[in-house]
Amino acid sequence: MDQSRMPGFYKLSVPERVNLVRERGLLSREDYQSLLSGQHTLSIERADKMIENVIGVLGLPLGLGLNFLINGKDHVVPLAVEEPSIVAALSSAAKLIREAGGFITRSTEPILIGQVQVVDVENSAKAQAALLQRKQEVINLANSLHPKMVARGGGAVDVEVRIHPGSDGRRDMLVLHLLVNTCDAMGANLVNTMCEGVAPLVETITGGKVFLRILSNLTDRALVWAQAVIPTRLLAGKGYDGEQVRDGIILANDLAVVDSYRAATHNKGIMNGVDAVALATGNDWRALEAAAHAYAARGDHYTSLTRWYKDDQGNLVGNIEIPMKVGIVGGPLQTNATVALNHRLLKIHSARELAEIMGAVGLAQNFSALRALVTEGIQQGHMTLHARSVAVAAGATPEIFDTVMERLLDSGEIKVWKAREIVAEVREQAQPEAHTVAHGFEPVEAGEYATGYGKAILLGEHAVVYGRHAIAVPVPMAIRARAEDSRDGTWLMIPRWGVEQHLQPGSKHPGSLLQSLDLILHRLQLTDRALRIQVYPSLPRANGLGGSAALAVAVIRALDHHCKLGLTDQQVCALSYECERVAHGTPSGIDNTVATYGQPLLFRRGDPPLIETLAFPHPLPMVIGLSGVESLTARTVGRVREAWKRNRDLYEHIFDEIDALALQGIKALKAWDLAQFGELMNICQGQLNALQVSSWELEEMIQIARDHGAVGAKLTGGGGGGAMIALCPDDPGRVVRALQDAGYQAMEADIG
Repeated sequence: MDQSRMPGFYKLSVPERVNLVRERGLLSREDYQSLLSGQHTLSIERADKMIENVIGVLGLPLGLGLNFLINGKDHVVPLAVEEPSIVAALSSAAKLIREAGGFITRSTEPILIGQVQVVDVENSAKAQAALLQRKQEVINLANSLHPKMVARGGGAVDVEVRIHPGSDGRRDMLVLHLLVNTCDAMGANLVNTMCEGVAPLVETITGGKVFLRILSNLTDRALVWAQAVIPTRLLAGKGYDGEQVRDGIILANDLAVVDSYRAATHNKGIMNGVDAVALATGNDWRALEAAAHAYAARGDHYTSLTRWYKDDQGNLVGNIEIPMKVGIVGGPLQTNATVALNHRLLKIHSARELAEIMGAVGLAQNFSALRALVTEGIQQGHMTLHARSVAVAAGATPEIFDTVMERLLDSGEIKVWKAREIVAEVREQAQPEAHTVAHGFEPVEAGEYATGYGKAILLGEHAVVYGRHAIAVPVPMAIRARAEDSRDGTWLMIPRWGVEQHLQPGSKHPGSLLQSLDLILHRLQLTDRALRIQVYPSLPRANGLGGSAALAVAVIRALDHHCKLGLTDQQVCALSYECERVAHGTPSGIDNTVATYGQPLLFRRGDPPLIETLAFPHPLPMVIGLSGVESLTARTVGRVREAWKRNRDLYEHIFDEIDALALQGIKALKAWDLAQFGELMNICQGQLNALQVSSWELEEMIQIARDHGAVGAKLTGGGGGGAMIALCPDDPGRVVRALQDAGYQAMEADIG
């Protein structure tokens, strides 16, 4: 498994992301629990031991740069940074470069330079020669001060001596450079100690007086090189062919090579990524900044740290050469628990390996910035990210954050003052709904938006794909959408999921989401019309609650309303079914039917399908719980199909039994025998377990629900994660609280 590839990672909740990283083997159980509980964060007590005059702790978001393949090894890169576009840009660049074979890196030994300044020397040339003749003596003395470093293969390795003319009539200055291999340590204190220790010997040899003795942060003896070779076919997109993007990147880099004003911004972009890794790993980002910019200015003018050019095969080639003196042992690692955790997450074994990763990160950040500049412009494509920052600045708390961000984008005024207005409005409107929102879900809002309904299958999932009956109901969560004309092509905006995508006519779009939208636009003959489609989901994605169908229905109806197409419900349902085929391969048709009609129904696949609406005498008192594990229906449906092909008789028998449960369920509902219906749900869960579509999270949630009063509980949808439902006639709130205490999201829902 590619450990650094986690598609859709940004769409998950924080607990879901942490769980996925654990599942990939990148976190131990202890680190997993530490991240979920917040115990990894720096305490005020520990901070007080790190620096003077402590009054608090400043937090920064800790994100992950995904998709990195460096020297054939997968890396997930921790990033401590407040700028939202940095993490997204890095992961995107790393993904593209991964397809091209990844980064190739190399580095020198981690040499740090200590400087000993000698003044009042009568004959500088003679003193220089004397120091060089006795340099082994100086080296031996320096190493005697740190024998453990020598034992680890490091220590002082060489001496250089430079002469600088004095000013204001003073004599020449001598500067001795002590070159020290600090191995896996940052080494500043070590080198300073060595410089202090050799100072008396230097004075004896030169006859002068030692003044300064301190390390240099121009670490040009600890260099990193990173390279990426990218075929032009991978650069095409956003209305540009690969050659245009390649040549644009080369031209933009050429300006940074010759123009210091451009180079300063160019190199700052490189350090955006490098500094984020430095902070996350407890390294001195200030020293890295000083070294990088000093190295860029070593010639006759300040210039770019990267070079981009075309090779003989027409590929885009990027190189970076940058000083990178970092450490993986020392004080910050022992003091700050998050730093230690990040080192374990990186799975690095030496400071050189960390330095090379940081070099690759710098090159990736530079590529991403240049590609944005030469295609759509640096500001386009970042509207959603900008809105997130503005919403935070306006005081949007987690429970209303997504709503505030969506309304902010909707308003077109992405300003703090506007966000504050929206925050006040949302808080006022949310008061009566605080109970629902507190459980981790947002209720469906009425209004001018087109709606696609989410669904839960009470009985019959998986068997329904093979022509058996299923009972499905809409849930009190949905996806809303609206469409409007656009001035710059067709855009899909789903702020809550971080989607802000410009669709290019005639381009092949990756992922089922964009492919479905492309299908809709073609079927409705709207490919030549510039549209802005905004989607607002209150339905969690990939949780077995019919999100893909609800999205398709919402978008189709939004386009129908805006473009006055006059579609019937049957046409909406049929087109959304085609989208379901894109998303899931062999859908039953139940999701798009519920998403379209928004009513409880008995469904059986066919041509035409059997669709019977159901009327319950009372709403069903249900609890919906989320496992926190992404559920991909296409994957579980495909797994069941493969097993069915291998053993058809057995699986057909299981499907028949599930079908019988659904038909008995109709009778129980008509008689309003909830105890009987709950028992049927429990039996159905056993059959779904036999199909191997459950998971330990679902099983735990189901058992918790039953232990706390549910008469029936089962997974809903494809399984493999996602959601469960529980029938709770007596006290649904008790089940919700129990699930939440176990770390799951849950909500009460009166269904039907």
